[in-house]
Amino acid sequence: MSFFGKNIKKIRSVKGLSQQAFAELFDLKRGTLGAYEEGRSEPKIETIIKIANYFSITIDNILTHELTVNQLLKFKGDLTTYAENVKREQFALIPCITDGTSSEYITLYDKENFVKELPTIQLPVNPAKEFRGYTVSNLEMTSHDKGFYPKDIVIGEKVPANIIKKLNNGTLVVVVVEGRLIFRRLYITNSNAVLRADHKNIEDEVFPISKIKELWRVRYVFCRRIPEFGENMDDKLLLIEEELNKMKKRLL
Repeated sequence: MSFFGKNIKKIRSVKGLSQQAFAELFDLKRGTLGAYEEGRSEPKIETIIKIANYFSITIDNILTHELTVNQLLKFKGDLTTYAENVKREQFALIPCITDGTSSEYITLYDKENFVKELPTIQLPVNPAKEFRGYTVSNLEMTSHDKGFYPKDIVIGEKVPANIIKKLNNGTLVVVVVEGRLIFRRLYITNSNAVLRADHKNIEDEVFPISKIKELWRVRYVFCRRIPEFGENMDDKLLLIEEELNKMKKRLL
């Protein structure tokens, strides 16, 4: 009895191929391949040569020796390695401010040991940049039943103090300022930061830019529900129509 069956089974394992996928490579039936692997049948010499050549293994080795994984990895051919040999991409760990940690964060935001203890979110973002997650806790950023609801999570990229004035008006930000942690839209007027909610009944908050301790520009959003994109577009068209009607009335 040859070692052919054991060896092709090990090749499949290293390559990550199912019996069906392996069989199709060499115009075999899956049942036939299963019979080879279980030693219930021996292949034709043409099949042995085809498989040996494909993986650059000598016929002697594939028939007379039980090949090790290390030996298989040395052979040419499109063989993959086991998980421990695969170079894994490292995602960035992003500290996240939650309802339970928000009050402490206001005073300890610049303490590295405290930030390290925050819950984290792992995302495929640029690890060279600094990010912070924030869990929405109120309805200030909702409008017409759209927007951000409690338990939604926004991910912000840290903005240096000297760049704040250059941000576009309406940018979503998370701000630590004067003993508060605020999630709103930013508008710059002279040396002040105006933080505006989307909810029409919430008044603007105005702070000197110099008083801002931290500012994170929102880059990513995780909602607890699927946004209704179609309805949102209808709302925008309706608002445009209303504005046009108002303009017509003024001209009359």
